Formats: sequence, C-alpha cells, structure tokens
Amino acid sequence: MAELEQHEGAQDLEKKIEETRLRFNNEYLQDSTDKYDSKDVERLQKDDSLVEGYLQWRLYVVDDALKMIDESLQWRKEYGVNDITESTIPKWMFEIGAVYLHGYDKEGNKLFWFKVKLHVKDAKTIMDKKKYVAFWLERYAKKEPGMPLTVVFDMAESGLGNIDMEFVKYIINCFKIYYPKFLSKMIIVDMPWIMNAAWKIVKSWLGPEAISKLKFASRSEIQGFIGLEYLPAHMGGTDPFKYSYPPLPDDDFQTPTCENGPIEDEAESKEGEIDSKDALESSFSSEIAVKPKKVNFLEDSLRLEDNDKGESSRTKGARKPLTTFKGPLLDVSPAEELCFGSAETEKKCLIILGNVTKNQLAFKVRTTAPEKYRVKPSNSCCDPGASVEIVVSLHGGSQASPQDRFLVMAAEMDNAGSQELAQFWKEVPKTKVMEHRLRCHVLEGAKQADNALGDGAVEKGAGDQQEFNSALMRLMTCSARTEQKLNRCLWVQKVLIVLVLLLVVLNLLCVHLLMASQRPS
Repeated sequence: MAELEQHEGAQDLEKKIEETRLRFNNEYLQDSTDKYDSKDVERLQKDDSLVEGYLQWRLYVVDDALKMIDESLQWRKEYGVNDITESTIPKWMFEIGAVYLHGYDKEGNKLFWFKVKLHVKDAKTIMDKKKYVAFWLERYAKKEPGMPLTVVFDMAESGLGNIDMEFVKYIINCFKIYYPKFLSKMIIVDMPWIMNAAWKIVKSWLGPEAISKLKFASRSEIQGFIGLEYLPAHMGGTDPFKYSYPPLPDDDFQTPTCENGPIEDEAESKEGEIDSKDALESSFSSEIAVKPKKVNFLEDSLRLEDNDKGESSRTKGARKPLTTFKGPLLDVSPAEELCFGSAETEKKCLIILGNVTKNQLAFKVRTTAPEKYRVKPSNSCCDPGASVEIVVSLHGGSQASPQDRFLVMAAEMDNAGSQELAQFWKEVPKTKVMEHRLRCHVLEGAKQADNALGDGAVEKGAGDQQEFNSALMRLMTCSARTEQKLNRCLWVQKVLIVLVLLLVVLNLLCVHLLMASQRPS
C-alpha cells in the first residue's frame, strides 16, 4: 500500500514538473526570450530536481513556483551569474575574508560564514558584494548540487555601522527566491541587544517558509548546532582554521592517511608483514649466494589462487553501490552517498570507478577526515574500458559522520606509463581534471547509538531551555515596548523642535517690525 502511494506521489510530481515547464514556455518565454540567460532556460528544461526545488519551496502551487522561477532567472541574467568567476570579483574582497565557506554543522551541512564586523556599508561597492555572495553560492551549487547550506552570521565585535539592511535583504532573497531549498538554517551568533529591532525586520523578510530556519544563539548555544572542531576559538571551539587568500578556503579535502592503500584489518596487516619479511629475507639471501631454484607449477598456481582470494577478501563485507554517476571521464558508483553504520558489516563501502574514455586515466581519492578512513587504493591508474574497485573502511573505533566528504579526481594520461603519478598530478591543468564529490550517510542504528550518549544531557537541559525561551520572550516584549516609547519620544521631540523654530521666526519678525516702526520717516 505504501509503495502504491509512493508511486502515485511520484507520478503527481512528474505531472507538476511538466505543467510548470509547459506554462513557463507558453506564458513567460513567448513574451521575451531576452529576459533570461539561455543556459538557465536550457537547464530548467532538462533538470527535474531544479523544477522540483521551486515547486517544493512554494508548496507545489504552480502559479507561485512560476513567479519564483521568473524572478530567479531574471536575477541570474542581470547579475551574469553564469559568467561570474574568481577573476571577475575584486581581489580585495577575497583578501578581507568577510564571506567564505568552511566546515560543517552537526547535520553535515556546509557552513557559509559572514563575519559582520568586516562589513562596511558602502553604496559604491554594494553591487560587487552582491556578486561576491552569488559567486560563492553558485560555486557550491555546482560542487554539491542539492545539498543545503547553514548560514552563520558572526556578530562578534560588530555594531550598527556594520549592518547594511539592503545587503542583508539581498542575502535573504538569495535563499528565499534565487536558490530554493538551499537554506538549512540561518544562525545569528552573539547578537548585540541594540540590533534587536533590525533583526525583527529581517524576520519579516524571511516569510513563513523560512522563518523557522532562523536561529539566535549565544556563544555557548552555538555548540548545539556546530561541533567544536568547526567553531573558532572566540566561540569556544577548537578549529585551528585561519582565513587566508589565495587559495579559496572551501576545499577541505586531504589525502588519506595511507596513500597507497591502508590496511583494513589485523589479519591483512599480518599477511602484509609476513610477505614483506619473506621478500626482505629472499633479497638478502640472494646477495650472499645464487642457488638454483626448483620450479613447482602446482605451488605457483596455489599462490595465484591465494592472491585472488586476498583480493576478494579485501572487498568482502563492503557495501556495494546501487547508483551510478555518469561523468565525462569516469562512471562513479555510488552516485552521491557512502553508507556507514555501527555494525561490523557496515564499516566498509565500495567505490567503483569505470573508465569511459579511450585513454588511460589517473585517479585519486581525497577525504575531509583522513584520520578516520582508510582508502585502498587511493591513487592509481585505470585502463580504457576497465573498472577499479576502491574499498573505503572506517579505521579503528572511528564513527562515520554526515559532515564527512570524499572527492574523486580523474584525468587522462597522454603518455601512459611514462609518467609518475605524483609528478602527473603536479603538472596536469585543473581544467582537465574531473571532480566528483560523495557525502557520508550514517545508518539509523549508528545514529541511535550516538544519540543515546547525549539523551540524558538533552533531557536535563530541556527544562532550562524552556525557561530561557520564556525569559527571552519577556525580554523581547520589554524591548519592543521600550522601542515604541522611544519612537513616541522622538516624535514629540521633533514636534517641539518645529514649534521652537516657529517661535524663533515669529520673534525675529516682531523685532524687525518694531525696528521698522521706530525709524524716522
């Protein structure tokens, strides 16, 4: 029954997507084709997930989704979003570091940082700043399509002079209109009380679909959203990251701990030690004396079988991928996620790479958590039409996290066999490198095991949280009343100033008339 309902739901969604496209073509495209960038129109016609994003954000009301698509595509044309590159943005914006991508929240969403104290309101640079934000959003949308962002406004050491309401409204519109389904949360950290009124206006801009995503947090409360490893020191975190440019600070991928295929388990480790020991002993004895060696074909064949068994034991127990991403150089399976759990059978995953070119490919795998994962092989070659199985396993007692990512890189080797891989990766141009990102999915059993550790603390703090929320509401109400009284006082003050000016003018007029009447005729 559930499968039937799911099937019907998928059919309804397909109909909505087709209806949206048809109406867009008939009602919007026919009026003027110059309103939109042709690249965006082409993507809208082909990418179902893009249309679904607009529909979902507008609660599957086609009329509302069409208005949003129209506004979004016009904005992309006006700002030239498809043509924005690092070289088109003023270099000083990257050097300041007021906006950047770095780290992940506890749900595995990328963090988009805004250092408010570094922003200065300036009408001359507002357009460049808007394009700068668009650059980061578009860059992330291409690298991790469909993955939401958590926006963090770091208000530390900021004041009213750093708040530009036009710029803030633009950021809100980016997530409300231009990039649907992109916003996971918007966290305002350490906000000064004097800015309460400004952020009340921001709340009204967000709209009902996004208002629940706005979170206000103190330095201690932010740790409920973001782990200490991705929080700066002034928020009580341990992240050693320091912004610098160049390069762009959004690439957190590193080479795995063992570059050429780390050991999966103790048995494999011992086998490797024995093999290396035998190799050393044989090489040592060969130096002393060269003795005739008997050849035993049965023994050799048994050794070959053992090698095959070793290779199959390497992949034994690894979770096999069910989906495939078809790239220009490689087919990558799985397409999006590596699934890990807490059970022994859930600690290995397979990545299968298939070479779809006519040349030999060099590939390597990088990760954001090299200390947690072992990748074998992590750096090698793949012949034309061949496929390679890569085993990714959790090391020791490590647990997978939704924050963890893997990057698969591949490039064609023109002179196969004549180049060392290390030298090849240094020399190959970035434009010739294919990149595909994979995220980690933690199975429910593992999540429950992790959550069980923190349940006691959560229950203990629930009452305190409610008390704090009610106190905060009272404080906000008090603040609103004070603000109203202040506004009334300011209005009375303005009226009094006008009256005083009128009295001064009347007095001057009286003096002038009196002096004129006293002059001799």
